[in-house]
Amino acid sequence: MNGDRAALLARVTEALRVPAPLHHEKPSKPATHSVTAPFREWLPPVGASPAEQVALFAKQSEVLRTEFLECPSPEAAAQHLGKLAQGHGWKRLAMHRGRLADTVAASLPGSLELLRIDGGYEKNALEACDAGLTECESLVAQTGSVCVTARSSGGRALSVLPPHHIVIASRGQMVPDLAAAYEHLAGKYGATYPSFISFISGPSRTGDIERILVLGAHGPKKLTVLLMP
Repeated sequence: MNGDRAALLARVTEALRVPAPLHHEKPSKPATHSVTAPFREWLPPVGASPAEQVALFAKQSEVLRTEFLECPSPEAAAQHLGKLAQGHGWKRLAMHRGRLADTVAASLPGSLELLRIDGGYEKNALEACDAGLTECESLVAQTGSVCVTARSSGGRALSVLPPHHIVIASRGQMVPDLAAAYEHLAGKYGATYPSFISFISGPSRTGDIERILVLGAHGPKKLTVLLMP
């Protein structure tokens, strides 16, 4: 215990050497957006170029145990999904209609049954699917998170019930940080926000029991993000 206490106090001492930002004071940088600008100066810096942001998202995905893959075309994305289906023995894939999702679905192997939920579905049928395919609002480079809403991702259940969640996104949906993700939502929806907004950072996990990490406790055990041009 004495060794643990000494180590903890040493870390506190080290942390106190760096002045913390005074959140009660006005930010030193001029506001560029009324929604999130006052908070951005306290966030970790993110590269300005798209390539830097994609690289950071890939790095964060590895830490979060998210499978991240850049695909040069919808056909390449469908080919990777076909390999996942064959490798894991998938029989049924749930999905919603969308420009990216429909384009990828057109090239999926015929042996994979598609459950389209836009016209309604049975909860048990969706839960019995091997994977769920959704689009998203944005990808957050800073945290490796996927922002989904009820409008962009086929409702509330599709990204939660199937044990494997697959996200299809385009490079234009990559944003640098959480502030930019919220700015995107504010600009897109204004006063008509979706009823459901979620930031997904890796597969569902918990460490409540004896601090042992368990994946899939409250949602999908696996998360795959496929990035297209």
